[in-house]
Amino acid sequence: MTSHTALSVSIGVLGGIAAALCLGPLSGMVLIWAVFIAWACFFATGGDGSALQNTIVCSILGAILAWVALLIILGIPLAGTLTLPIWAGIVIGVTVLIMCLLAQIGMFSTLPASVLGYASVASYALQTPDALSMSALTSVGFNNALIVIGVSLIVGAILGMISGKVGSAIAS
Repeated sequence: MTSHTALSVSIGVLGGIAAALCLGPLSGMVLIWAVFIAWACFFATGGDGSALQNTIVCSILGAILAWVALLIILGIPLAGTLTLPIWAGIVIGVTVLIMCLLAQIGMFSTLPASVLGYASVASYALQTPDALSMSALTSVGFNNALIVIGVSLIVGAILGMISGKVGSAIAS
């Protein structure tokens, strides 16, 4: 079996298992779409030990910065001074600027992973009913965008590493 076929089989089987778990017993705790985002990021950043570290560290950095942006947007209401879209744009612009500047530091240099983490938290919070509130964003449960996305991104990066090792093991 070629290495490409072996990796494809590994990803397909593990992806199916991951989907069944995310839609079943891990429902609400691990989101399959975020798992696949980190899984793809793992391979896009090299598919090795460094890629695992970079995917986890940088995607979590992005997730944290998006979470902080949401807390600032909700926690400092400037409705009398600025409209919400303008205020959100300023806060997001500043946190994204910080994220990009942090990419100059070695451990935060995988900017695509940071952007994917940022986008994942923002997407989850904006698209999930009741997720965009101070109570949800400051909770210690899986209704907190940072927690559910953070766990999902870590799981996805680890599954990327596992699928790569399994693919290598079954290749001939």
